[in-house]
Amino acid sequence: MRKSNDKVNHLEKNPEEGALDLIHTVMHQYRSQQYQVLRDGPHDVTHMESKVLSYFGHHPGATQSDLARKTGRDKAQLARLIKGLRDRGLLAGEADETDRRNTRLTLSDAGQSVQRALQQQARRLNAKAVQGMQPEEQRELLALLNRLKNNLDA
Repeated sequence: MRKSNDKVNHLEKNPEEGALDLIHTVMHQYRSQQYQVLRDGPHDVTHMESKVLSYFGHHPGATQSDLARKTGRDKAQLARLIKGLRDRGLLAGEADETDRRNTRLTLSDAGQSVQRALQQQARRLNAKAVQGMQPEEQRELLALLNRLKNNLDA
């Protein structure tokens, strides 16, 4: 039997070529494990739906237009997401008192429950990811990742 030559999922010899690929792989693992909790739970929430819930959890009373400005996402896509979340009872809406054309959105009790589950799972996964690392190693990792981010921001 021939030995498999799988180079796709291995870090290249040159770290300059593989750092972002590895970060992408780690983020894929993180998201997969985080959203498995929601897929297997009573709400079956997608990645984009969780982002919408998170936004309104951090910005209660914001509007769909606020979300569109913040994310740059297509308004029609966001309208469908928000409608679906409202239909499932995860988002609640109330007409804006000064402009009845706008709806102010907040998390419902069920939406807050989903948000808490996401936050708890994020904390568990963060702890799992740095398991076995000394505090100094964790600080060094954060410093290096911030350096990558700053390099890309420049």
